[in-house]
Amino acid sequence: MKAVLCKQFGPPESLVIEDLPSPTPGAGEVVVSVKAASVNFPDVLIIQNKYQAKPPLPFSPGSELAGVVKEIGAGVTSVKRGDKVIAFTSFGAFAEEVKIEAAHLLPLPEGMDFESGASFILTYGTTDHALRDRGAVRAGESLLVLGAAGGVGIAAIEIGKALGTRVIACASSGEKLEVCREHGADETINYVAQDLRERIKELTAGKGVDVIYDAVGGPYTEPAFRSIAWRGRLLVIGFAAGDIPKLPLNLPLLKGASIVGVFWGDFARREPKAFAESARQLTQWYREGKLRPHVSATFPLEKAAEAMNLLASRQAKGKVVIIP
Repeated sequence: MKAVLCKQFGPPESLVIEDLPSPTPGAGEVVVSVKAASVNFPDVLIIQNKYQAKPPLPFSPGSELAGVVKEIGAGVTSVKRGDKVIAFTSFGAFAEEVKIEAAHLLPLPEGMDFESGASFILTYGTTDHALRDRGAVRAGESLLVLGAAGGVGIAAIEIGKALGTRVIACASSGEKLEVCREHGADETINYVAQDLRERIKELTAGKGVDVIYDAVGGPYTEPAFRSIAWRGRLLVIGFAAGDIPKLPLNLPLLKGASIVGVFWGDFARREPKAFAESARQLTQWYREGKLRPHVSATFPLEKAAEAMNLLASRQAKGKVVIIP
């Protein structure tokens, strides 16, 4: 089978494609024939040795996929050969086949194609954990989404609307903001062309926003947090802008506000019952038509570096998917 390999840490251009033996499942494991694998920001970091997960070299990047169960190992009863599944793993998805613990598989919802399946559990799972669990978002609150045209950003818009919030989407271009409106955003802010703080003040009649969903970091976190409402919550998702912001701690004091970390990967591992409930809710929302994964570009396995650079340059809208 063919696989994208990271043999030395570096940019996407340093990746290579090689033929490898097909994996063999051990006890509790399955082998999945990968039909689609989406690109996520941690994939860009992990190949540069900048992510908390640090697999030994060589390894294949890719943390989210959809496919068909090819083989099952001893003791696996939750799936059978031929089942259509979606899966999450720290790495390994950018390949024609991948070996995964059976516990990391979910059934592909009826009617969902493989591209959407590969774009579902990590982004929507992260966002559901962020908004319902960590942020305790309530109907009627305002939700500011930074980087709203990305994969997790669109998920935040859709789940925010499902929860009854007023969603204010922030992105860097009119084209990206149009995608946000298509997915349900009530208001938009172009934080390149507009003053972020002034626009938030205008849209909230000076009250500020109740919840900030921040997957961007960099120069936008502090002005957004300075515009948070009393008892507001800043949800720290990631740092797509590259820089990890350093907030003055008098800001949460003055607003009675909270800075809340969101680490979905450890949540899924540490709290399997809560994760299963989240997956059930997400599947229900999908069946009700409230969640619509937005796949803006697909690439063959041979162009994995190009796909990763599209995401790293923050030019992508929604999800970028690799088709082995």
